[in-house]
Amino acid sequence: MSFTLDPRLAADTFEVGELSLSRLLLMNDARFIWLILVPRVDNLSEIIDLDATDRARLMEEISACSTWLRARPGVDKINVGALGNIVRQLHIHIVGRAVGDAAWPGPVWVSGAARRYDSDAANAIVTRIRRELIDKSPSGSSGTKLLHS
Repeated sequence: MSFTLDPRLAADTFEVGELSLSRLLLMNDARFIWLILVPRVDNLSEIIDLDATDRARLMEEISACSTWLRARPGVDKINVGALGNIVRQLHIHIVGRAVGDAAWPGPVWVSGAARRYDSDAANAIVTRIRRELIDKSPSGSSGTKLLHS
């Protein structure tokens, strides 16, 4: 079975890499450190569409991404959401928020026009995420294998 990323997600993000269940993306909006997980299973729109094993794997991936975001300077709060009102393909937003950021205290998706990363900044952050989250040894603190094998 092949996996197809929704074209709207592909247009608004940078691909970071593959976790055991999900494709990890970086939202192309430099105002926020904003990750997106997309389980690589076609025809899903809700978390409850995953079987119990994959729901647990998704929760571990959300936890790993949230932990990584919380360690970033200036991140005061982590927002996690799976809305899907416009893009129906199941995807999870994981956003590092800072008190006083461009959308604070409201949601990021109604906060005005995105400020796109320049190519150097995008490459730097994608490389850092890959190194610290994707390429991380599976024997990390949780002991859960996150990498796609």
